[in-house]
Amino acid sequence: MNRIFSPGKLMLTSEYVAVDGALVLAVPTKLGQEFFFTENDDEKSLIHWNAFHQDQLWLETIIDYKSWTILETNNQNASEFILKVLKNVQELSTIKFKTNNSYNLKTNLQFPSDFGLGSSSTLMSNLGEWAEINPFVLNEISLGGSGYDVAVAKEKSAILYSRFPERVYDKVAFDPSFKDELIFIHLNQKQDTREGISHYKSKPTSTELINDYSELTKMIVRSQNLEEFSKLMTLHEQKLSDFLGIPTVKEKYFQNCPSFVKSLGAWGGDFVLTSKFGDYEAYFKNQGFGKIFSWQELVN
Repeated sequence: MNRIFSPGKLMLTSEYVAVDGALVLAVPTKLGQEFFFTENDDEKSLIHWNAFHQDQLWLETIIDYKSWTILETNNQNASEFILKVLKNVQELSTIKFKTNNSYNLKTNLQFPSDFGLGSSSTLMSNLGEWAEINPFVLNEISLGGSGYDVAVAKEKSAILYSRFPERVYDKVAFDPSFKDELIFIHLNQKQDTREGISHYKSKPTSTELINDYSELTKMIVRSQNLEEFSKLMTLHEQKLSDFLGIPTVKEKYFQNCPSFVKSLGAWGGDFVLTSKFGDYEAYFKNQGFGKIFSWQELVN
C-alpha cells in the first residue's frame, strides 16, 4: 500500500486567542498519523476503511460511496464521522470517488488518542494530500477551528500562524538553545477544545488582546535563554487566566513548583510545558503525573 504521513502538533502560544487571529507558535511532534491507500477497479464503489490506534484495530467500516451508506461497522458514531469527511472529500476533489472503483484506506494513529496531538488535523492533512484538495477547506467544512494544527501537519514544520484577516503562516526554525531544559508533562485527561473555545468566546474579546498575544508569540520565538522564555510563558499564562477567569494550571496542580508551567492547547487537559529543576521527576510523579517527556522525545 502507498503511504502518506503527517506529524502531530503542540501549540506553544495563543491558545483560544488563535480563533480571533492571534499569532500562534506551534511545533510538530515526532509521532503523527499514517495513511495507507490502494484503489481497485472492481466496479463496486466501496470504501473499506480501517483505523488503527498504535497498530491496534479501532474502527472497521465499509461505505458505499454512491449512496453514501454505511454497510458494515463496529462503531456507528465513528463511521458516521468518516462518512461525512469522505463525502466532503468527494465534493472537493476532482480525482477521488468519481468512478466505480473501490478503495482500501487505512489509518494508523501513532500516539495515544488522549494525548491531544492532532488525530483530526493529521487526518485532514493526509486526506488533502491524497485527494489533491485544500486540507484547510476540508477541515473547515468537516470540523472547524483555526486550522493552525492542519498547517503544522501539512508543512511538517514549526510554524507561525495567523487565521485572520486571512490565513497566513510561515515555517520557522524554532530550535531553542535551552531545549534540553524543557519538559512536557501529560495531565492524564483529554480536554474538550470546543468547550474551551465556547467559554473563551463568551468573553468580550478585543483587538488589544489579539495584538498582545501576537507580540508575546514573537518575543517567545526570539527568546535567547531559559530565564527570558520562562518569564514570557508565565506572563502568557497569567494574562489568559485573568481574561478567562480560570486558574492557571500551576495554581490548580503545581502551586509549589519552582518553574513556570504553561498550558498547551485547551486548558486542563493534554500537555503542559515546564523546565527541569532539582528532582523534577519525583516531584511530578508525587503529584500524580508520571508521563514526562523531554523536548527531544516529543518534538520533531
